[in-house]
Amino acid sequence: MQKISIDALARQQLAAATSASSGRAADTVYGGHEKVLRQTVIGLTKGTVLAEHDNPGDATIFVVTGRVRLVVGQDSWQARTGDLLIVPNARHSLEAEEDAAVLLTIAKRP
Repeated sequence: MQKISIDALARQQLAAATSASSGRAADTVYGGHEKVLRQTVIGLTKGTVLAEHDNPGDATIFVVTGRVRLVVGQDSWQARTGDLLIVPNARHSLEAEEDAAVLLTIAKRP
């Protein structure tokens, strides 16, 4: 068994995002391309956008800290620290409305 502090990892990724020219940083906590389940902590500085992309499977975004907006077409949902967004099965983007760290969980479709 392995124990990981998501709060500590979120602080690390947000610090890395702050010094990155892209305004983002990420670390896969569990899984990867060879697994069905993948969990990744992503740090985003205010205003950083993860451009529109396809959903590779069932996905959720848990906001560890900060505030983000999930955009799907003309619809959008704001989430703050402690909120869980269920990502629709559609092209979407994610914007940091303030410095934020999220835990992205994906269960890839077979």
